Amino acid sequence: MTRSKTNIQYRTLGQHQPIKNKQVTRDERIELVVEKTRKIYPKALRLVCYTDPDTGKKYEFITNNMKLAASTIAGIYKSRWQIETFFRWIKQNLKIKSFLGTSQNAVLTQIWVAMCYYLLLVYIKFQTKYSHSLQELTRMIASVIMEQRLLIDILSLKEQSLKKVREPVAQLTLF
Repeated sequence: MTRSKTNIQYRTLGQHQPIKNKQVTRDERIELVVEKTRKIYPKALRLVCYTDPDTGKKYEFITNNMKLAASTIAGIYKSRWQIETFFRWIKQNLKIKSFLGTSQNAVLTQIWVAMCYYLLLVYIKFQTKYSHSLQELTRMIASVIMEQRLLIDILSLKEQSLKKVREPVAQLTLF
């Protein structure tokens, strides 16, 4: 299933099913006309036109599924879009660029750990009334993670004074 493009060229073969849902404006069987795409998709496809009741926006979906109701196809695409939006949020906020494992357990574990970290950051920011962004808070914590300092003390420091805190202590040399 995919959204149809505005420049798609197709021929209508007939109506797929009688329309029962008010949001579904068309449910047609189509075939692609352009030779190149016709080789890739030689069988009849289905074009479902749907109007979102919340926004009034019109969507056209193309699918090869001839069994599901048109409203179900629109619902599946909406759910798929919510999943895409969720993963974009994960990449932006949880800083997960790629998954370390491919099993369901590995992916879920990595997401849960990242969400716990994110929620802890938000909680710390709220409790301490930290005025800077979460990204700034993340950088600050990462820069002093191995030092024994109170988090409250670190959050009260400015960027310039944090650099002084990070300066290494002079090592003693053995002769």
